[in-house]
Amino acid sequence: MNMIKPILTAAFAGLLLVSGCQSRGRANDGPQMVQSVGASNPYLWRASLDTLESLPIQSTDPIGGIISYDWKSFPDAPNERVKATVFILDSRLRADGVKVTVYRQVNTEGQWVDAEADPETAIQLENKILERARLLRTSQIS
Repeated sequence: MNMIKPILTAAFAGLLLVSGCQSRGRANDGPQMVQSVGASNPYLWRASLDTLESLPIQSTDPIGGIISYDWKSFPDAPNERVKATVFILDSRLRADGVKVTVYRQVNTEGQWVDAEADPETAIQLENKILERARLLRTSQIS
C-alpha cells in the first residue's frame, strides 16, 4: 500500500510535466481566450483546461465553474487510475479562486476500488492552474 502513493505522485508529476505552463497550439488564441465563461474567471477556466489537458473531459459547466475530468490510467501505473474535478470559485483571479479534487482508484483482482489520493497532488495542480492563469492574464494585458 505504501508504494501506491509514490506511483500516484509520479503519475501526476508526469501529467504536470507534459502539460507544463504551455497550451499546445493555443498560445495565439488572443481575444478568444478571455471570452465570457459565465460566472467563472476566464483565465482560471482556460488555465484549468490547459493544465489538465491530458485528462479526458467528462463534463463542463462554465456558468457554475466546474470542469469534471474522466478516469485515466498512465503507462507507468496501469493498475491505477485518476480523475479530477476543478471548481472555479470566483469571477476574479485570486489564489483561493480555484479548487481541485483528485480521485484515485486501484485495480484489485479486476475491480476498480477507491483509494486515497495524496492531498498534495490537488494543491500542486491548483498552483499550476494559478501560475498558468497569471501567465495568460499577463500576456493578454501586454
